[in-house]
Amino acid sequence: MKSAWCGPRPRLRSFADLVLRGGSFPRRHTDALSDFQDFFVKPQWRDGNRISLLENGEQFFPRVFEAIDAARREVLLETFIWFDDVVGRALQAVLLRAAKRGVAIDVMVDGYGSPDLSPAFIGALTAAGVRFHLFDPRRKVFGFRTNLFRRMHRKIVVVDAERAFVGGINYAADHLLDYGAEAKQDYAAELEGPIVDDIHRFARSAIAPPGSNRRWRQREAGARPGSRPTRGTAQILFVTRDNRDHRDDIERHYRVAIRSARREVIIANAYFFPGYRLLRELRRAARRGVSVHLILQGQPDMPIVKIAAGLLYDYLLNSGVTIHEYLARPLHGKVALTDDEWATIGSSNLDPLSLSLNLEANVMVRDPGFNRQLRGSLQNLMAHHCERLGLADAPRRTLWRALVGAFVFHFLRRFPAWAGWLPAHAHRLTSLTPRASPMHAASGATAETRSVAQASEDVIAATASGPTQSAVVAAEASNERTAAEGAPGSDASESGEARDKGGRPEGGADRVSEQGSYPS
Repeated sequence: MKSAWCGPRPRLRSFADLVLRGGSFPRRHTDALSDFQDFFVKPQWRDGNRISLLENGEQFFPRVFEAIDAARREVLLETFIWFDDVVGRALQAVLLRAAKRGVAIDVMVDGYGSPDLSPAFIGALTAAGVRFHLFDPRRKVFGFRTNLFRRMHRKIVVVDAERAFVGGINYAADHLLDYGAEAKQDYAAELEGPIVDDIHRFARSAIAPPGSNRRWRQREAGARPGSRPTRGTAQILFVTRDNRDHRDDIERHYRVAIRSARREVIIANAYFFPGYRLLRELRRAARRGVSVHLILQGQPDMPIVKIAAGLLYDYLLNSGVTIHEYLARPLHGKVALTDDEWATIGSSNLDPLSLSLNLEANVMVRDPGFNRQLRGSLQNLMAHHCERLGLADAPRRTLWRALVGAFVFHFLRRFPAWAGWLPAHAHRLTSLTPRASPMHAASGATAETRSVAQASEDVIAATASGPTQSAVVAAEASNERTAAEGAPGSDASESGEARDKGGRPEGGADRVSEQGSYPS
């Protein structure tokens, strides 16, 4: 049968023409079509936003804490890691102050990334009225944690649905320079304008109670136009990765940006072991004359990080890509830019965990001012804190390296499909939600207040210094007791999510446990 594509094949046929005529794209155009569709069926770009780059904890933490201190109605916070250290206790204190003012607060932390918060730490928050949500907590089996895959790796804050923060910085002291040699280099962004509506609706849907249609809520979040007044000139798109409807959205936007680049591409990413298609776009960009620079870890927090990235050096350097190894301290950033306008910042690494397994969130930005600000920071790293590797530094080609390279590329090409074979359980969102505010009136605590306080005391008494899992178990037991007594207390609910098909932890090492590091 004669092919529907007769005569000279066009470079790319319009999606409308494809649907109306019933044709099919040639195989070589499949990637371009999927990327083209992505712009029309996924969340949309919002105009009129203001965005500010925040570098490291010294800039990020004060801005977040100031925003929470100024909150009037609501605070939504998601993070992979929250440690009980100087930074973690500062965050707890600012949330407690906001709760005492009557601000509605929801916090979600990951059960793998934040397993060691004590019952007293969590109990103080829930007793003040903070709704504390733990993403997929799991008990240890023979001393090992079983919730390694498909982690909630996002870092998001939304205050009063007016201001948002998105990036890669966790709430831990190792994001401050005075932490020492292991202090991390990282980035986040502060956002105002219509894009905050999208982020706010997404964050609300993530903590939706059992029985709500989360998929509808998340789709609706991307369909409705922002209602915030304009604050600036930046065009911004909020992009997430999950294991159901948005499995490769972040990677697709990276590929589109690299494919569209005409002059320059700079990527700084802590855990670099991307998929085959993204590597191919980097090689093609370098071969058509684009200046492609990668800033990768030279002093990684996990040795495997450099070993894995090093397997790609031969392929990249021989294609004309320049690699800069950051040597000052561990790199934890997840940022990129192309030419003079496009940039991205968020939680997603470019490794199999972030691109195929974990729950991630990035913002894509079209704004020359933000692009210049980010470029200035990255150029400073390359000029003063990196060792530059060029074509002359490419490893000598040997039969062994050729065999290893073939294995690596076949692995990267097939990993997204293989990810579906990894353990895919139904995630739980365990929520400690006070039914009544425990704020004390001047005349004394009410019966409801005492009930919440008693629930908190039960959590603390269960184990004086136990980890987060113990706190949750104790709180659930306390909730059952208060419910049996008919007294208002804390509702501990588990909202099951639909079965995941793929997901992975990010490639960083913010979280150090007795089993070693995990990408943060």
